[in-house]
Order: sequence, then structure tokens, then C-alpha cells
Amino acid sequence: MLRQENYDTIQIQKEGSVAVLTLNRPERLNAVNGAMHSELMSLFLDVQADTDVRAAVLTGAGRAFCAGGDFGGGSNMRSKSGLPMMQEARRIVDNLLDCEKPIVAAVNGAAAGLGATVALMCDVVIAAENARIGDPHVKMGITAGDGGAVIWPLLVGVNRAKYMLMTGDLVTAKEAMEMGLVNRVVPEGQALTEALALAQRLANGAPYAVQSSKTSVNKFVKMVSNLVLPVSLALEEVSMTKQDHREAVKAFQEKRDPKFTGE
Repeated sequence: MLRQENYDTIQIQKEGSVAVLTLNRPERLNAVNGAMHSELMSLFLDVQADTDVRAAVLTGAGRAFCAGGDFGGGSNMRSKSGLPMMQEARRIVDNLLDCEKPIVAAVNGAAAGLGATVALMCDVVIAAENARIGDPHVKMGITAGDGGAVIWPLLVGVNRAKYMLMTGDLVTAKEAMEMGLVNRVVPEGQALTEALALAQRLANGAPYAVQSSKTSVNKFVKMVSNLVLPVSLALEEVSMTKQDHREAVKAFQEKRDPKFTGE
């Protein structure tokens, strides 16, 4: 069951048969720390288990959807679950793809790194005009391993996905729409309203028909994930031991450009 007492970094609200799930660290642009990482792992299991919920909306508090991993000074990356981070990362993706209930992403601002992965793996993505989407793992000296290598090629094609993942560039909502990353672009401030309307429409549909249609498509995505994700997560874990990653984190905290040496 979805219960607020089980979540510190995600706000849980229910509007009838629709659950609104809000990543709630606005002071950090909803960047993922250890607590949020663990809570994302259990979130989609709880959505699936809650018999009162037929559809969900995932969004972010404040001016961002999710800025990716929290590399700021003082960030606590300790897991709540006690599992290794890469094991949690695998379960976040698996649990999201295995959730049979439709999930609509309301991308109200920047969605980067893991934030982009989670948004793009939702069933429908509605982005505000001010949204920016990308996977800048490489800018932090680490492999785009937490699901970007799974979902980007499926949505935009292999060559364009490699370009985006190797450069770490972010695209505008309009560009994301043209690339096939999002389903709809709406005026700034309207993403949540539009997402709620769609989620309610899906919740009002025949539950078995809606959910089984989603499940059939996600079997294809899961097949790709089962092939790619173990490799990409293992490579990401190795990249986190490199000097280039330590330099990128230090540069980020010192608000300067990193100097990569290949070490």
C-alpha cells in the first residue's frame, strides 16, 4: 500500500483512484540522495500493491522534475534499504517496468540522469515548455548505467541515443517532442494538470484491458533491459572508482569545469 509514513523524500497523495507521487527535495532540484534512491525502489511496488489505485502521476516539487544524482557537498548517499546502490538501481528499473498500472510522468522542469530515466520509462510523458531532458552522467565522469542505455535507444534510435549519452547534452521540451522522447508539450505550469487528466482517463478505463495492454509492450522493454542493464550498471560501478569521477564531483562542488585525465 502507498502510505506517506513510508516515504521521507516522496510525497504521496491520492485523488480518487489516481495516486500523485511527487519527488520532494525541491531545495536540491529533487536530486536523488540515498533515501530517495531506496524509496524509488519500493515506490512502484507499492503502486502495484495498492488496490485503491488504478493509475499514477509522477512529478517533481518546485521548479524541477529531478536533477539526477545529488553530488552536492554534504549529500547523504547512504541507502535506507541496506542494499548496494547498483542492486537498488536494477530494482528501480525492474519495479517500474513490472508495474502494471499506468504511470504518467509530469515533467515540470529539468529531468536529468536517473531523473530522465525514470521519467522516460513511465508510460506517457507530458512535459512543460520549460522542461529540459538529458542524461549527463558522462559530465560527472561516470557511465550512463542506470537505465539510460536501455530507454534512449528505444525512443530515439541507436545513433541519436549514443550522441546524447556520450555528450550528456540536455534538450528542450520541443526538441524532446520532435525526437520522440515525450508524448505532449504543454505550457509552463500545466504539466501536472494535463497528466492528472490523462491519468484519470486511464483510471476510468477497463482496468484489465488498460493494464494488460501496457504489460505486453513493457515485456519488450524488459527484454532489452535484461540484456543491457546488468552490463551498464557494472560499467557505471567501475567508473565511480575512477579519478575522473572524483574530479568531476570536486569540480561540481567548486562550481568549475572538470579537468579529465583518463585516470
